[in-house]
Amino acid sequence: MKWWASLSLRGRLVLLGTSGLIVGLAIAGVAMATAMTYSFRGSLDRSADATATEMAALLEEGGRLPETLPAPSNQIVQILDSQGRSVIAGDSSADLLVPLLRGTEVDRALDGERIEVPGDRAVQPDTLRVTARQVPGGRIILVGVPLGDYHRSLELLRNALWVTYPALVLVLVLIAWRVVGAALSPVDRLRLGAERITGAATDERLPVPPSSDEIQRLAITLNHMLDRLAVSRARQRSFIADAAHELRSPLASIRIQIEVAQKLDDWPSVADEIIADLDRLTRLVDDLLLLARADASDARRVAREPVELRTLLNSLAKRYDRVTVEPGESLWAEGEPDALLRVVLNLVDNAVRHAHTAVTLAVVPEGQSEVLVTVTDDGEGIPAPLRERVFDRFARLDDGRARDAGGSGLGLAIVRELVRRHGGTVRLNDARPGIRAEVRLPRLPDSTM
Repeated sequence: MKWWASLSLRGRLVLLGTSGLIVGLAIAGVAMATAMTYSFRGSLDRSADATATEMAALLEEGGRLPETLPAPSNQIVQILDSQGRSVIAGDSSADLLVPLLRGTEVDRALDGERIEVPGDRAVQPDTLRVTARQVPGGRIILVGVPLGDYHRSLELLRNALWVTYPALVLVLVLIAWRVVGAALSPVDRLRLGAERITGAATDERLPVPPSSDEIQRLAITLNHMLDRLAVSRARQRSFIADAAHELRSPLASIRIQIEVAQKLDDWPSVADEIIADLDRLTRLVDDLLLLARADASDARRVAREPVELRTLLNSLAKRYDRVTVEPGESLWAEGEPDALLRVVLNLVDNAVRHAHTAVTLAVVPEGQSEVLVTVTDDGEGIPAPLRERVFDRFARLDDGRARDAGGSGLGLAIVRELVRRHGGTVRLNDARPGIRAEVRLPRLPDSTM
C-alpha cells in the first residue's frame, strides 16, 4: 500500500469518493441495460401475443380463411395443421411452403417457450422470435417477430453507455477534485499560518475559517493552544530572568567578600559570611531543581504511602521555639512523606519569619474525603488582592514579605506544586491578626491503616 501512502489527502479523498460513484454508476448502467432488454423483449412478446389472439379469434369464427391473413407489417404469421408440418395459410410476407418451426420446436413453442430461428426460414435478414398457440380444432398459429430493431436498439444503448460512462466519470472526478480542494483549502491556510508562526515569538494566530465545521473548531483549538504556549513562554522567560537575578546576588556578594579579604588579608573574618551566602545559593539551586522536577513529573507515577499528619506536624514543631500544634485526632493522607514534609516545612519557615510571637499548626477533618492542615501566624498579614501572587515563582510584594533574609521567593511556589501533585489545594486566609495557610489533601479513612 505504498502507493496509497504516497497520495495526498486530497487525492485519497477524491479516490475514495469517486470509486464509490464509479461502482454505483456501473451497477446503475448494467441495471438499466438489463431493464431495457427485458422491456424491449416484453414489448415484442406482447405484440406477438396480441396478433396470435386476433388470429385465434378469426379461426374460431369457423369461416373460410382468407388467402392472405391480415397481420402487422413487422410480423410474419403462419397457420399450420394440427401436426405442425404444413402451412395452411399465411400473411403476405410468410412462406406458405416451409413452416417457421420444425420438429420439436413446435412442441417447445406450444409449451410457452419463445423460439428464436434464423431469418432465412422466412427470407428475412434478421433472426425471428416465434410465438405459437394452438386453437380448438388442433390448428397452430405461429407469429414471428424480426429481432433486427430489437438488436439495433440494444446496440445503440450499449454504445451510448460506453460513450457517456467514461465521460461522466471524468466529469465527476474533476468536480470531486475541485470540491475536495475547496473543502481542504482552510487546512492549507492553517498550514501556511503555522509555518509563519513556528519558532517566532509573535502574537499572530492561525486563520479561523468562517464555516462552522470541524476545521473551524480545529483552528480555534490550535489558537487556544498557541495562547497557552505564549503564556508558558512568557512565564519561562520571566522565570529564567528572575532565577538569573537571584543567582547573581549571592555570587556578587561572595565575589566582593573575597576581593575584600584579598586586600585586607583577613580570610577568617569573612569566611562565615561566604558560607552563609553559599548556603543561600545552595538552597536556591535546590529549590529550582525541585520545581523543574515537579514540572516534568507525572503525578500518576508518584510512589505514595499513608502519612499520619499529626505526627508529621509534631516532628516539625520540635524544631522551633515558637511553633505549637493544636491537639486533635489522628488523621491520614496518602502521598510522599518527604514531599508533604517539605510542604509543611516551607509554610512553617515562612510563618516563623513573619510572626510576631507564635505560629500554630493544626490538622482537622474536612468531611469524609478531605483533611485540612493549617499554619497560622500572628504577623502583619497579606492584603487579599496579593494572596495569589505570593505563590508565583520569585514573587515580589510591596510589603515586608517581599524578600526577607533567608527567603528565595520559591518556597510557596514549591508548596503549590507539591500540593497539586497530591490532588490537593492551598490558599491563604485572614487569621486576624496574621495569615492562615490552608492545605486541603485527600483523606484516607482510619480503617485502612
